[in-house]
Amino acid sequence: MANISDSSNSGVSNTGDDNDQVSGSFTDGLRERFDTQWRATHHDHPFVTGIGDGTLSLDRFRFFMQQDYLFLIDYSRAIALASAKSPDLESMGQWAKMLDETLNSEMSLHRSFCNDFGITEEELAATQPAEATVSYTKHLVATAYTHGIAEIAAVLLPCQWGYDDAGQHLAANLTAPKDSLHARWVAGYNSPEYREVTAWLRDFTDRLAAEATDEVRERMATLFEESLYQEYLFWESAWS
Repeated sequence: MANISDSSNSGVSNTGDDNDQVSGSFTDGLRERFDTQWRATHHDHPFVTGIGDGTLSLDRFRFFMQQDYLFLIDYSRAIALASAKSPDLESMGQWAKMLDETLNSEMSLHRSFCNDFGITEEELAATQPAEATVSYTKHLVATAYTHGIAEIAAVLLPCQWGYDDAGQHLAANLTAPKDSLHARWVAGYNSPEYREVTAWLRDFTDRLAAEATDEVRERMATLFEESLYQEYLFWESAWS
C-alpha cells in the first residue's frame, strides 16, 4: 500500500517534517501533522466541492454511492473486529453502537439514495468493486485482523472523522438546492448523532495513544496517514 507522502501523482503531498512536535491531543496532532492531505481530501477535492455547490454530475454521484455501499460492508467487518478486540465492555458497546449506525442508518441512507437513482437493491448487491474500493477495504480489514485495538482505532478514524468534518464544512457553505440529492447527502453526515460517534472515537483513540509505546503511536500515525490517502483515492476514483 502506498504511503501518502510517496505518491507524487496523487495530488496530495506531505509538507513539513513528520517528526515535528505538535500541540494538543494525539488526534489533534494527527490532524495538524497531515493538514495538507486532510484539506485536499475532505475540503478541496472537486468531488466534495461538487456536492456542496450541487454541480457534481449524477453519474459520478451514482457511481460513488454504489461503491460506498460496498465499502461500508467491509468497513462494518472492521468495526466488528474492533468490538471483539476492545479492552472493556464500555468500548465494546460503543463499537457496537457505531456498527449499528453504519449497518442500519448509513446503509439505509445509501439504499434510499440508490433507489432515487433508479438502482434496485438487486442491482446494488451485484455491483462490482472498483480498484480503489478494494484497496481501501483490504487496508482496513487486514489491519483489523492483524493489529490491536489502538491501531484499529487509528485506521478507522479518518473515515468517521473525515465525513463528519466534510459534512459540517459543506453544510456551513452549502449552495446546492435544498431539495437536491447533494443537500440530502450533506444533511446525512451533518447530524448530532454522527458527531457524537466521532467525538467518542477521537477520545478513545487519544486514550489508547496515551497508554501506548512510542512504537505503537508511530504505527497508529502511519495507519491514519494511509487511510487518509485511501480516502483521497476513493474520492478520486468516483471523480475520474
